[in-house]
Amino acid sequence: MNPSPELNIILRQLRLSGILDSLEQRNREAIDGQIAYTEFLAMLLHDEVARRAQKKLGARLARAGFAMGKTLETFDFDRLPKLNRSHLHDLATGRYIDEKVCVLMVGQTGVGKSHLAQALGHCAARQGRDVLFINQTDLLKKLHAARATDLYERKFQQFVRVPLLIVDDFALKPLRAPHDEDFHDLIAARYERAASILTSNLDFSEWGDAFPDNRVLGAATLDRLRHGAYRVVIEGESFRKPKPMPDNGENAVAKNGKKPQS
Repeated sequence: MNPSPELNIILRQLRLSGILDSLEQRNREAIDGQIAYTEFLAMLLHDEVARRAQKKLGARLARAGFAMGKTLETFDFDRLPKLNRSHLHDLATGRYIDEKVCVLMVGQTGVGKSHLAQALGHCAARQGRDVLFINQTDLLKKLHAARATDLYERKFQQFVRVPLLIVDDFALKPLRAPHDEDFHDLIAARYERAASILTSNLDFSEWGDAFPDNRVLGAATLDRLRHGAYRVVIEGESFRKPKPMPDNGENAVAKNGKKPQS
């Protein structure tokens, strides 16, 4: 079906040109099913609403900075039998975002903390919420660079205003001045105003070690993070397993670059 040039122009003027993507299919369905004009129109408009929602979701996910495929559907829960799945799926409803509290995830390297944090972020994005995923080092680097160009307040407010901020690898490196103050100010500004997710390799009892130069500042920061927070402890073996070495000697290479003699 080739719509008339006039219809093309009208749809573009009304910013409904996406209807053209499904117009031919819907027109066939209307003819074959003898669908009423009003029902035909409703189908076209539903298609346009769905298209716009999908476009918004795509843009939201692009801004979030997620890695590809990090969703709850792709997470291997069978590898972590001690993990409470129902708790994760309850968090996926976004209740913590409405409550404006934190989700704090801890576990050893490679157990899937970053994947699960991004998966919760995906759920939030699908619910129409803006999300930003960033590791602690990059977050503080961006604030530091903004300070050097007199754009600190603008960048700071970007981190403050996002409804869900996911900070990966918290306390992987100690927070030194002025980064410890920047991080404290950010958490204080978001406290009871927006939700955050933090992942860390450190046990909760060790989080104070992230502020070696200012324990008082650290205590104030952690007090805000912990207030009303949901805690997720992830125990299990690392997903990052090396590939086994071949059993035969065909692919083995000696240290001098030569294959061993058979």
